[in-house]
Amino acid sequence: MKSNKNWVYIFFIIFAFLFLSPFIIMLIGSMVEMRTAIGNPYAWILIEELTFANFQYILTNGNFVRWIMNSFIITIIPVFTQMFFAAVLGYIFAKKNFFGREVIFWIMMAVVMVPSQLLIIPRYIMFKEFGWINTYLPFIVPEIWGIMGVFFVKQFMTTLPKDLEEAAYMDGANDFTVFFRILLPLSKPVIATVGTFAFISNWNDLLTPLIFTTSEEMYPLTVGLASMLTKEGNFGVEMAGSVISFIPTFLVFLFFQKYFVRGIALGGLK
Repeated sequence: MKSNKNWVYIFFIIFAFLFLSPFIIMLIGSMVEMRTAIGNPYAWILIEELTFANFQYILTNGNFVRWIMNSFIITIIPVFTQMFFAAVLGYIFAKKNFFGREVIFWIMMAVVMVPSQLLIIPRYIMFKEFGWINTYLPFIVPEIWGIMGVFFVKQFMTTLPKDLEEAAYMDGANDFTVFFRILLPLSKPVIATVGTFAFISNWNDLLTPLIFTTSEEMYPLTVGLASMLTKEGNFGVEMAGSVISFIPTFLVFLFFQKYFVRGIALGGLK
């Protein structure tokens, strides 16, 4: 029996190593001066001198600080707005009865089935008419709220006992009190999950800012690094850029990990 458990552990260790291999290659590649990827990636650390020159090259780029600022602006604002509107709309659809509730909700969910790439051209034409091209508005306004965030919160709040609300109403509480003092604190895990998804989605977005920005000063980090790497064509610099872009999403996930896992389990499966 113990032998079987050992084989299971070995299997999972091998699986974990295979899963982490791209990240290991990325980290090693970011610290070697190599214009093209050649040979065994795990041998680079033995045949190449580790250096931070690739990071220095990127960090000393004239527009790098501006790219970081742009990324945070078009990411942080949608994160907080999506968390707020997901909580409010999720509460309304989960706890309030009104005419057409189910129809409206499932029409909203049907929008998820439309690939976002199909909306690029109509959005570009509309935003051009509004004068929004090469501004922050094309990235912030459409991302003020997210349908999947509403779905997660709605599913979670549906599972909360009605006895809590009824007891609060009997004590003279109104809808605002029930929402802000009872349901919202209980919904922190799923709301944190919504925020994590929103951050990762907006921070890593490449296609949307690539279409709606026309100057390097307005590039977010993803597009700025892509444009610089296209000109440079250096593998080491490319891996260093990937590490820099990866760090914020990793830290956000690490910080909200306990909420993220619990929110997925409670909001998505129930």
